[in-house]
Amino acid sequence: MVQEKLKKPSWLKVAYNKDIVDEVSGLMSELSLNTVCKEANCPNLGECFKKHTATFMILGNQCTRNCRFCNVIHGAPQEVDKDEPLHVAEAIKTMGLKHVVVTSVTRDDLADGGAFHFVNTINAIRALCPETTIEVLIPDLKGDRASLDLVIEANPDVLNHNIETVKRLYPSVRPQAIYERSLEVLSYVKSKAPDMLTKTGMMVGLGEKEEEVLQAMEDILETGCDMLTIGQYLQPSLQHVDLVEYIPLEIFEKYRLEGVKKGFKFIASNPLVRSSYNAAEAITHIKTGEV
Repeated sequence: MVQEKLKKPSWLKVAYNKDIVDEVSGLMSELSLNTVCKEANCPNLGECFKKHTATFMILGNQCTRNCRFCNVIHGAPQEVDKDEPLHVAEAIKTMGLKHVVVTSVTRDDLADGGAFHFVNTINAIRALCPETTIEVLIPDLKGDRASLDLVIEANPDVLNHNIETVKRLYPSVRPQAIYERSLEVLSYVKSKAPDMLTKTGMMVGLGEKEEEVLQAMEDILETGCDMLTIGQYLQPSLQHVDLVEYIPLEIFEKYRLEGVKKGFKFIASNPLVRSSYNAAEAITHIKTGEV
């Protein structure tokens, strides 16, 4: 049975300046870098590139997992590029970034899940761009505490790990991940580094119920997590998990208000919100006491 295509709401239709996107893309290509902005087909690509901001994706562009919501390629992992940390730092310096997000594909083939490569990247950025604040968006690293310790000890300004969806939908959306393990990653980071800002993100529109989203918020808050992002799931292709519905704007606002009430230090809830969207502004909000 072919899924009936849902009509995309007007607020999800975005345009961007091709020249600006080509300029940033050219720099990434020159330095042999990947951005999750393009690999994940992010709807904010144009807006962020216009600001000369980007989320760098390290450890190649082939993921060892095959989550059914994700547009990043699944395949045989590439050899780790030892020059990549320096190239990321050089791109940040060239672009004049004040805040940077570094993420990666999941590398279950590596003993540390790629943790040491994250450390090398953080150190390279600090050496070349000491004024730049750093956010890392890490995979679950199989929940291995020694690997997590490596990243924690590198002391990024924000450590982000996405929970992605509600517990009930994990088998269909994230069959190679575990809901409790993602929560434990967030909890462990806070236990080891109480002053480090932690962050997570969720998609909606996958068939979750409102009460399940609210329960996920409670579960996340129990880990001590500071920041939450909620955005609309957009189905990359017919081979990906089905889009069930476009969530109305008023429900996104309801989630935001509930998150504020529950105690998140920062929450962004909007159809176009993605985990790295306006990441620098989130830190500013927390420092000024806004949510």
